Amino acid sequence: MTWLNVVETTVTGLGYELVDCERSSHGLLRVYIDRLPDGAYDLPGDLVTVDDCEKVTRQLQYALETVDADYSRLEVSSPGVDRPLKTPAHFARFLGEQVEISLKAPFKGRKKYSGVLCTSQDGDEAAMAAGQAWGLVLKPADADKPLSKTAAKKLAKDQAAGIAAPQDVYEVLGFTLDEIREARLVPEVSFKGRVRRAATPADVAVDEAQELGGQNK
Repeated sequence: MTWLNVVETTVTGLGYELVDCERSSHGLLRVYIDRLPDGAYDLPGDLVTVDDCEKVTRQLQYALETVDADYSRLEVSSPGVDRPLKTPAHFARFLGEQVEISLKAPFKGRKKYSGVLCTSQDGDEAAMAAGQAWGLVLKPADADKPLSKTAAKKLAKDQAAGIAAPQDVYEVLGFTLDEIREARLVPEVSFKGRVRRAATPADVAVDEAQELGGQNK
């Protein structure tokens, strides 16, 4: 079993989602985790807490010793309010949310697009079945206000049911995961600041990497 398999198995085994994992040339191993919508955690809320990071760090330090993983420092953190979407499961989880993508090759003179994540309208059936084909409902250029959360959810639901978005109002940009360089959630903005999802006062958000442990090799 490789060190990456160990990281994924440990994180998911503790009831969290492995969002991303980075390993630098200087020996830093950085792991990004998120809470699952139906997960049971010590503290309420949707956002990762310091306690969550500490729990995962302790288990990872022990688990990585079993494969003699070569690293000097370990950092475990939340993915932040603009968390990346990398796997088909990530895209399926955030269907109906505002997402920004960066294409590998420009389309209509642009590489960056932002819109509501929806299912693919006309993608290859095999790619759609594998979760590799998706779409973005784009705001019309002449729209005087952004798409509301309720309208976004309805559009995503219609897309999943095979109901096409009204082409005279909205444009849907289809893409596959192979065609994008990066995809991230667009943080919601409120008078309290940038948030991803509603959180209770008991939440302790960890939006920056917390260095919670390490190992010297």
